[in-house]
Amino acid sequence: MRLSHYFLPVMKDTPAEAQIASHRLMLRAGLVKQQSAGIYTWLPLGLRVLKKIETIVREEQDRSGAIEILMPTMQAADLWRESGRYEDYGAEMLRIVDRHERDLLFGPTAEEVVTDVLRTFVKSYRDLPLNLYNIQWKFRDEIRPRFGVMRGREFLMKDAYSFDVDQAGAQRAYNRMFVAYLNTFARLGLKAIPMQADPGPIGGDLSHEFIILAETGESQVFCDRDLVDLPPPGRDIDFAGDLQPIVDQRTAYYAATEEKHDAGEFERRVPEKRRLSARGIEVGHIFYFGEKYSKPMNATVTGPDGQARPIHGGSYGIGVSRLVGAVIEASHDEAGIIWPEAIAPFQVAVLNLKAGDATTDAAAETAYTALTRAGRDPLYDDTDARPGAKFSTMDLIGVPWQLIIGPKGLEKGVVELKERRTGAREELSLEAALTKLGAA
Repeated sequence: MRLSHYFLPVMKDTPAEAQIASHRLMLRAGLVKQQSAGIYTWLPLGLRVLKKIETIVREEQDRSGAIEILMPTMQAADLWRESGRYEDYGAEMLRIVDRHERDLLFGPTAEEVVTDVLRTFVKSYRDLPLNLYNIQWKFRDEIRPRFGVMRGREFLMKDAYSFDVDQAGAQRAYNRMFVAYLNTFARLGLKAIPMQADPGPIGGDLSHEFIILAETGESQVFCDRDLVDLPPPGRDIDFAGDLQPIVDQRTAYYAATEEKHDAGEFERRVPEKRRLSARGIEVGHIFYFGEKYSKPMNATVTGPDGQARPIHGGSYGIGVSRLVGAVIEASHDEAGIIWPEAIAPFQVAVLNLKAGDATTDAAAETAYTALTRAGRDPLYDDTDARPGAKFSTMDLIGVPWQLIIGPKGLEKGVVELKERRTGAREELSLEAALTKLGAA
């Protein structure tokens, strides 16, 4: 992408309404524009990041055996009345009446809708296990939307729902999602810690939140330091095999959100030097809720004994749009965002320091063409802005690599390569720089 043809409305000043780093940087870097409280337009740069996160989430859900569907944003209130949640959910639910006086709602989650799908089409235990997932916009009418996309009212969420004939099968489904989440967050460049958690309005008696550590986290978390640095299970995991040992390894360590924290147990189980107390951001939440929805909604299958039995269910959420803010909270500096390469909007910035100079233009074009052909997703700053402004913009938007091409360097036969994460710079030939960037 040539910057001269792109829409990148960066801001020099920090917006007064932005209280935390991710909100400030998302507005300044031109990722989003606020439309109303907790509701945002995703601008081109932000949408690129959102789509890359969505792709990784989708790939790991597919790898685990989950199957994608697309459910509506508008849901029938009668389904929620069946489950008993319509009145219980509270003021966060946006309730709507259509022209025919039918009660609808803008879905904050989709347990009822997907349970209705299951009971319509699945009649036998032979059709299970099944895990259906959905990446869709949700709405929760937060009383105090704040912190940008971290606590917005409209948000993009991946929500998966498992269905099994018994509790043992449901536990295996839970384990598959547990492992898939570890791999997902690792691919996003995050260290996500599974922690015992309160199931909240979803319900159930088994629940884990996946937390990343950040100073501006919404809640206090407590865990064993050794848990933080455990490597992810890896992409060669057999999801049809026994995953319980992986889950047991993680859950053997003490890790809890403040709602589940037991100070005495923490001190007994964790040596003082390994006790970690920090702020954390929830990026995923998984639940096993058994027959909570299948019983009231009559979602049954015929078992091996010929008798109808309610299915056992679980739900598994990842806040896709929330992750954009969470990554920034965990990875930024005073100059701007520091994106992990896997989700950076562009992987390499080509900076032409003297647009219009024939030699510099030719070298920059050569680099841009090579990077494009290599699939390195370059952003070419071909504008006539001052070099300082170009450097500031690329630092602000967080492109992992900057390939800096100017007439003085070319006279010496070199270009400059800067790594955004470390700030390290080196001079080398254009060919060597492209080789290092995987484009030669």
